Amino acid sequence: MTATDLRQTQPPAAQSLEWQGGDMPYSVEFGDHFYCRTDGRLECGHVFLAGNRLPGRWPGCGAFTIGELGFGTGLNFCETWRQWKQSSPNGGRLHFVSFERFPMQAEEIDRALSHWQEIDAERQALVANWPHLPAGRIDVDFGEIRLTVVCGAAIDGVTAALERFDAWYLDGFAPSRNPDMWSEELMRLVFERTVPGGTFATYAAAGFVRRNLAAAGFAVERLPGFAGKREMLRGDKP
Repeated sequence: MTATDLRQTQPPAAQSLEWQGGDMPYSVEFGDHFYCRTDGRLECGHVFLAGNRLPGRWPGCGAFTIGELGFGTGLNFCETWRQWKQSSPNGGRLHFVSFERFPMQAEEIDRALSHWQEIDAERQALVANWPHLPAGRIDVDFGEIRLTVVCGAAIDGVTAALERFDAWYLDGFAPSRNPDMWSEELMRLVFERTVPGGTFATYAAAGFVRRNLAAAGFAVERLPGFAGKREMLRGDKP
């Protein structure tokens, strides 16, 4: 494994965290939890993996690139990595690219993810390779999967991205509390950087989010949400 921390010498401002129930991080600035209080790992499977029809699209894919808005605790990355290993794409290579304005510290990631034994191996590998001062562009190569975390405002990171994405996890804080992460401009950039036939999925179902994604060009559909949530959104790029 190799890790690099490039482009920026000063770490971005940290957000204030409260810990609820021992290991549930809560953002004071955004007034929101980092994941579903019922079970964030299962929510990831329901919303982001199933919503993007994964892991069914992985066999025979060769290379596959996932984009994520909001790295947070790294839960989505770790659960995706776990399922990637289970699906064992022959010769496949996964690149997981996440855009995060307020990267957490290694000990905060470790505390938040220690709740799930199912991703214990992935958590330990992530924490061991996380930089002491997370900033700039963080690249970690785990062999079968490569992680890139671009620190800073999502609009800047996605604008500068050279990658083209097969699937997106749209996982910013709640649209009512963090509307910039769901703006029409950002959704258009997401669409432009998605390959034809690519997809997105999100737990969000707010009307303005759906309209922004549709205006960007996605064919959007509503599905039942996780743990009693009425709706979530997913979509395809024609």
